[in-house]
Amino acid sequence: MTSILPRHLTIPAPRHVDWPSVGVVIPTRNRPQLLRRALRSVLTQDYPGPLRVFIVFDQAEPEFDLHAGGDRPVTVLSNLRTPGLAGARNRGILAATDTEMIAFLDDDDAWLPGKLTAQVSAVRARPSTLFSTCAIEVEYGGRRVPRLAGVHEVAVDDLARSRMAMLHSSGFLMRREAIVTDPARGGIGLVAEDAPGSQNEDWDLLLRAARLSPILHLDIPLVRVLWGRSSLFAQEYATKISSLRWMLARHPEIGATPPGAARVYGQMACWEAAQGNRTEALRWARAAMRNNWREPRAAIALAAASGLVRVERVLHALHRMGRGI
Repeated sequence: MTSILPRHLTIPAPRHVDWPSVGVVIPTRNRPQLLRRALRSVLTQDYPGPLRVFIVFDQAEPEFDLHAGGDRPVTVLSNLRTPGLAGARNRGILAATDTEMIAFLDDDDAWLPGKLTAQVSAVRARPSTLFSTCAIEVEYGGRRVPRLAGVHEVAVDDLARSRMAMLHSSGFLMRREAIVTDPARGGIGLVAEDAPGSQNEDWDLLLRAARLSPILHLDIPLVRVLWGRSSLFAQEYATKISSLRWMLARHPEIGATPPGAARVYGQMACWEAAQGNRTEALRWARAAMRNNWREPRAAIALAAASGLVRVERVLHALHRMGRGI
């Protein structure tokens, strides 16, 4: 696969320069073929520094044949923490005791060539960085669509107004010390294991990181994200609603920001409509429009609650454009 990066980002600096060690955490559950694609995309990176992978099997039998030594060791683990994505990620983070940085990769995604070198290079250029992200390329229904943020730095206000879906967890690169240090002691803290269904835990992590310092964003698609039918949570609407309520309680700034509140209320309206809960869908749609009368999710929910359209059909159309509700 040919690298899509500008030349100055694809060529590693001389190897005599110290590059931080990176531990890559890949949580997985019953997706063996996709997992191998994800692993291959990590092991073939041109990164000059130390690199090791931690595959964490969540609610599934570990495939110990993936365990490997060598210059880029692969460690296979079972999730001994809370079942779910958050617990699996934390299991990998805590196992990576000899790495300076932590990177995430979901088992149904893949890094593009040059991803890690480019992202670490950007972090090294701004040594105060605790947390960095990159843009993504969404793959859905045989189509690939880039999702860019249009910015190079992300603050709390940005994340309160919008989840910023292009800041996908498979592009997260973090300083391990900040992640394992509790927020009460000045750190970011581990992934929240009490997030309903392990959903929106990545948005929560971004907000906590941004409170400490702006997130460095490399606005180049460096990760290919598989959307849609591969998701284990694609149609768990009640869990989606619970996780959004959890976010509103945990981060009051979302509800205090009209565009952000409208977006979340509009999502809740859509998921209620998808479950056939017309009264609740209308209530949340009205709440969304009070905060932002242009919120498109409110209109989608109203149409769905009236029986004019199915939320699933809208979601399919949005995914084909590389977007989501």
